[in-house]
Amino acid sequence: QVQLVESGGGLVQAGGSLRLSCAVSGRTATTLLMGWFRQAPGKEREFVAAINWSGSTSYGDPAKGRFTISRDGAKNTVALQMNSLKPEDTAVYYCAARDSYFFTMDYAAYLYWGQGTQVTVSS
Repeated sequence: QVQLVESGGGLVQAGGSLRLSCAVSGRTATTLLMGWFRQAPGKEREFVAAINWSGSTSYGDPAKGRFTISRDGAKNTVALQMNSLKPEDTAVYYCAARDSYFFTMDYAAYLYWGQGTQVTVSS
């Protein structure tokens, strides 16, 4: 059974940075496609970024040029470095995983989910 636990959320001013981390247990993270999604109040869950076992990455439009997803095989964790944060980045951020090499932005395709971590960006 795969378990995902996020950490690193918090309150930051616009223009600041945060680093989210997702600890993976039950499986080796390198055998999974790991992704980050976010959901703001009243909005649908939105794809942020993903990384596969070979280290290839994919980013949603809001993340391009500002966010970086990475993986630490030794620690079995996946991180999301978020820079130049904007108030519209405020959301609950979720770590997710699926048993596939191929990227998808469809949250329904991800089987495993963390509990989420709140990110709030003040203006």
